[in-house]
Order: sequence, then C-alpha cells, then structure tokens
Amino acid sequence: MSKQKHRSFAVIGLGTFGTTVASELSRFGNHVLGIDTVERNVARVAETLAEAMIADGRDEHALREAGLGNYDVAVVAIGEELEANILCTMNVKLIGVPTVWVKAMSRTHHRILTKLGADRVIQPEQEIGRHIAQMLHNPLVRDYVSLGNGFHVVDFRVPEGLNGKALDAVGLSDRFGLRPLGLMRGSDYISCETGCTELVADDKLLLLGRRENLRRFGDSL
Repeated sequence: MSKQKHRSFAVIGLGTFGTTVASELSRFGNHVLGIDTVERNVARVAETLAEAMIADGRDEHALREAGLGNYDVAVVAIGEELEANILCTMNVKLIGVPTVWVKAMSRTHHRILTKLGADRVIQPEQEIGRHIAQMLHNPLVRDYVSLGNGFHVVDFRVPEGLNGKALDAVGLSDRFGLRPLGLMRGSDYISCETGCTELVADDKLLLLGRRENLRRFGDSL
C-alpha cells in the first residue's frame, strides 16, 4: 500500500472549529499554518502546529507575506464576522491557493461563497445537527456517510430480530433496494458477496442505498 501523501494547509480563524480542524490535520502529519487576529488563539496552537501567526485574513498583503500561495489548501474558518469571512475567501482565491474550503453561517452566505469560487462550503452546525438527528431517529444507525445524489453508506447495528437470518431472507435488495457491503463481527470482517451470510445480533452491517430506502428498512424493524 502506498504511503499517504501529506499536504500543506493554512487554517484562517482559530476559534473552536478552526482549532479543531488545524489540530487534527497536524496530528495526521500534515504541515499546518494557523492564522488568527487574536494573540491568545494563536498562542493556544503554537506548539501543536508547524506554524502559527497573528495576521488579518482581510489583508491580502499579509496573507501573501505569510506564504499562502505555497499552500495546497486554505480553510477559511472565520465564524462570526461575515465581511471578514468573505474578504478572506476572496484573498486566498486571488493569491492562487488551489483548494479553498470555507465555513458558512447561513444559506445566503453559502450562495455568496459558492459564487466566489470556494471549492467546498460547509455549515458545521447544520451538518452535525442532521447527523445527530438521523442517529437519534433510529438507534440502530451507528453512523453514516453521504455519498451525494441521495446515496448513503450506513453503519447499521443488527437487532435481535434479525439474529440467525440469512441476508437473502431479509430482502435487502428485493424489498428495500439496498446493497450490503460487508459486516464486522467483533474485530472480524465478513464478506456479504453471497446472500447466505448469516446475521448475528450486534453485527455492524454496512449498507449502501438511497436515504428513503434506508429509512424504510430501519422503520420496518
């Protein structure tokens, strides 16, 4: 297996969200530069990141001086100040950072950032809220990942009611339009290539399908 290539990241805005992103990227072995206008925020990550400095994302010259043009990715994590967030996004695009991710605070803000050419616009509170609601709605759903176009992969806990049943008998494909990708039983991976695979309560079953079909399957239990 080839070694994961590390990239360089500049995270602008070191509030709770920005600090978490920067620290985790650094933990993965990437070169991370953290930027904020508040000295205590910069001091908090100074020993965690490769570089940390006090600078204003609204100042294109300051960002150029910080070497932003040499970074692979910029994450604009400025939260409360809409104007600063937008100006910073414009600046990192002008400087020529290849990939720009930006935190948005509203739907309108999201549209503005998309028009400015942000490669990915994220609304952490909404995304986490939807994620938690999905898991609260169906306790059998341990976690899930959205693949786009309505498709999700769900980590589904097999309930007692399916204990001992073969996959074919559950009707995942015929009744619900779902595809089993495999399951974990303890620390062992078990392929689901054949429908004769027998389920055991508390198995972690990975299912691929459309959101409405996954919900229909969950509700049937």
